[in-house]
Amino acid sequence: MTAEGFLEGRRLQLARGVLLQCIMGGYPPARFYGSDDGDLALVADPAQIHRLPWSDEPRAMAICDADELSGESSSLSTRGQLKAVIARYAAHGLAPVVATELEFFVFAPNTDPTQPFRPPVGLDGRREDGQSAFSVSSNNGLRPFFSEVYKCMAALGLPRDTFMHEMGVSQFEINLLHGDPLLLADQTFLFKHLLKEVALKHGLSVVCMAKPLAHTPGSSMHIHQSIVGIESGKNVFTDSNGEPTAMFRHFIGGQQAGLADFIALFAPNVNSYQRLCHPYASPNNACWSHDNRAAGLRIPASSPAARRVENRLPGADANPYLAIAASLAAGLHGIEQELEPSAAIQGEFAVPDNLALPCTLHAALERLKRSQLARELFGAEFIEGYIASKTMELTSFFDEITPWERRVLAAQA
Repeated sequence: MTAEGFLEGRRLQLARGVLLQCIMGGYPPARFYGSDDGDLALVADPAQIHRLPWSDEPRAMAICDADELSGESSSLSTRGQLKAVIARYAAHGLAPVVATELEFFVFAPNTDPTQPFRPPVGLDGRREDGQSAFSVSSNNGLRPFFSEVYKCMAALGLPRDTFMHEMGVSQFEINLLHGDPLLLADQTFLFKHLLKEVALKHGLSVVCMAKPLAHTPGSSMHIHQSIVGIESGKNVFTDSNGEPTAMFRHFIGGQQAGLADFIALFAPNVNSYQRLCHPYASPNNACWSHDNRAAGLRIPASSPAARRVENRLPGADANPYLAIAASLAAGLHGIEQELEPSAAIQGEFAVPDNLALPCTLHAALERLKRSQLARELFGAEFIEGYIASKTMELTSFFDEITPWERRVLAAQA
């Protein structure tokens, strides 16, 4: 839209079905978004209108809510779903607080998708070979790129906590500062968009796939979660003596009750399960533990005031609005139903059958289809539409034969 049109308050409308567009560009049958495929209104959030600092021409972007023309939020909007979860907390006098940790890879351009991704050539004329994890000099070869990333983050008002080289070859992680869940979802979305745009300017490719390289750790989007009382401003997971509260237990119990049903929301693509089923500290379970990275739910070492639950299941490919909404909704369900968690696990452990999670997109979608909890928390229209869109993507994947199949199976009798 032109700046003039935007400033005049001209309404931008969008067909409802676009919210269920699959990643290949197609749409599920119209019955999933209304047979008329009528319009939604895109309503800009005044706090999320940004000049784009990487653009040579003056350009701006507004994060919008997708609302029905009658004024209420569309049930197909993931941002709207997150706002609804936050409102349900507020009805209890509670406010969730979250932080996200996003991992990503920086690669050279990949013009042939049949070939593996490769690290870029750095300023030293060499490609990283995997010996730079957590090194203070690990991004020197990409310093011009990261310098512009930092400047653009500052220009967009994206505060960063820590930035580091992760375990994978040319893999990095940013920790965003904790705060309001909607703000953190917006910031996570903006940061991913920023990364890709700045990378293009520098002749690089940023990849947020969950598992872009074999035999290498995947990329996560861990979600740290706590809750404060709206009136007190204090963490309700900790009592006056600094000990865990019943609400803390119930929140974990709700997470455990919902993770298996919601795994397709945390791991939305075929590739997501490559990360979860080749763990490298990416656990595919609903166990919980004190500071054990093999558990899907980790309680990081912290002061009592900072007691929180880290959901380690979502990948970097997850929709931040939907992943945060699903995780917080599960926790609130546990609080409302006073669910008790399993016993905490420590050290090396075998995952009990009742805490194991689906390990393929097909199994995850089948679990979501059967979930009454998902329909109660997100509405039948959203869940059925999401399943329809993801089923199209899964079918498209099965329509192709992979190089592994041709290499290994062709010679079999």
